[in-house]
Amino acid sequence: MKYATKILHNGNERDPHTGALSIPIYQVSTFHQDDIEHPGRYDYSRSNNPTREALENTLAALEGGTRGFAFASGMAAVSSALALFSHGDHIIATEDIYGGSYRILTKFFNKFGLEVTFVDMTDLNQVEKAIRKNTKALFLESPSNPLLKITDIAGAVELAKRYNLLTLIDNTFMSPYFQRPLELGVDLVIHSATKFLGGHSDVIGGAVVVGSEALATKIYFVQNSFGAVQGPQDAWLVLRGIKTLRARMELQQQSAMAIARWLQGEDWVEKVYYPGLPEHPGHELIKVQASGFGAVVSFKTDTPERALRIMRNVRLWSVAVSLGGVESILSYPARMSHAALPKAERERLGLTDNFIRLSVGLEDAEDLMADLEASRK
Repeated sequence: MKYATKILHNGNERDPHTGALSIPIYQVSTFHQDDIEHPGRYDYSRSNNPTREALENTLAALEGGTRGFAFASGMAAVSSALALFSHGDHIIATEDIYGGSYRILTKFFNKFGLEVTFVDMTDLNQVEKAIRKNTKALFLESPSNPLLKITDIAGAVELAKRYNLLTLIDNTFMSPYFQRPLELGVDLVIHSATKFLGGHSDVIGGAVVVGSEALATKIYFVQNSFGAVQGPQDAWLVLRGIKTLRARMELQQQSAMAIARWLQGEDWVEKVYYPGLPEHPGHELIKVQASGFGAVVSFKTDTPERALRIMRNVRLWSVAVSLGGVESILSYPARMSHAALPKAERERLGLTDNFIRLSVGLEDAEDLMADLEASRK
């Protein structure tokens, strides 16, 4: 079966009881048990729910994993994955990781004795130099948010195996449609399902997919114990969004490429970050480990004043903190997604006050370019 068909036909597309072509929303907290000595599959919706189960099975099928888990938000998924580790453990993470992940690592899990070192994951020599005796995992993000750096995923996996480390990756920007890290040997994949999986800016959710039963048992323990599960209504919305994943990702990527190329030719643009451009340092690598380049483009204007002018003046682009919706979204990492990073660290990474991130939606690309052109004046 081709992957595009699997999105719609993976064994979780029909209600097994009625044949309905949309899994019902089982809006229920608890389930009657006919035999207390032999309880049924479902007993309490924190532990399992038929709607959430359909989504979790779909996630596992699309990522090529053993099991999938749906959480209340992307950060609930990140936090639940990090809960696998103990006091005194050390994690090496991508230096320009999503601001929320940076915040939870440096201001929450550090209180429980979890140590972290941030490195440039595009240089595996730096990664290897950062490994300590207590290092337990590599936390990747490729493409990274928002600099769109590309990590050699297979190379990172090989390094991790050499030192008996787990590999975790945030795959939000690519979705499983374009990139399936488990096939490259990664142990655990994380998504903010709010973004491209849901795709319509109408739901908050997170996902974890694992490649082994042993890891699945551990994640389920965290999910069931901590309880940051996705509710059935939200799970249904993500399931609905996934049905159009292929169509959205293909068209959004096509427009992202057109906009990135246009930005390259504008004299008010200092630099464009998009792995689909041949000039991008990770262009050849991403072609090997993914089937596409995604729909997120970042760029620097010539001045911070122009960046703020664009923020104030755009009409078609929404100015918001999220991404991956059908509508195009423009964000300002210095004050939005990466405000949690200290200013000096942001500037060291290149997240300066003239840096803008674009999530390209389904509007006509020429209209989106015209809006940016008019708003920058």
